[in-house]
Amino acid sequence: MDLLLTLIDFILNIDVHLATFVEAYGGWVYGLLFLIIFVETGLVVMPFLPGDSLLFVVGAMAARGSLDLYVVMGLLLVAAIAGDQLNYTIGRHIGPKVFQWEKSRWFNRNAFDKAHTFYERFGGITIVLARFMPFARTFAPFVAGVAHMDRRVFTLFNVLGAVLWVVGVTLAGYWFGNLPWVKANLEFIIWGLILIPGLIAMAGALKARH
Repeated sequence: MDLLLTLIDFILNIDVHLATFVEAYGGWVYGLLFLIIFVETGLVVMPFLPGDSLLFVVGAMAARGSLDLYVVMGLLLVAAIAGDQLNYTIGRHIGPKVFQWEKSRWFNRNAFDKAHTFYERFGGITIVLARFMPFARTFAPFVAGVAHMDRRVFTLFNVLGAVLWVVGVTLAGYWFGNLPWVKANLEFIIWGLILIPGLIAMAGALKARH
């Protein structure tokens, strides 16, 4: 429970925590950011890590001069692409066995089923769309691997989705993250970045299932 509360606090106040980390450790923050994005996209058991909110805050911090915009975007782009490739490889290796897994502490079967339904409906473009959807972002490359999607096709969608996601959301934070209204309502914006895409993904999955 304490771990969950700590994670929620980190996600909702990620701007404060990252600023503190930069002050304490300087350039090591680039390694931390790389690790968060790589783990969230690369390991199917870590879908709860911040993604959109992290990129938005990173952009805002870059605009204030705390981070180098081009360095951080380049690193996070590599992390996002490499993470999806790892996730796809794991799914391809495990294959159909995953359909026998039950929901557990480390595997969210419901999230997997929604991503699988979404993938069956929209095919490869799911890899791009899922970048902007919490949970689906982590499960979509895994599902593509389980379905044995052609690796070259997957890589094309992977790179396209990573560029749109990392560059788009980071630049949004760079341009708008330091506006007074945005700073005053950042917690609500973070909730919106988490809940709205998630609800859209759930609605799409339910519609596809029916």
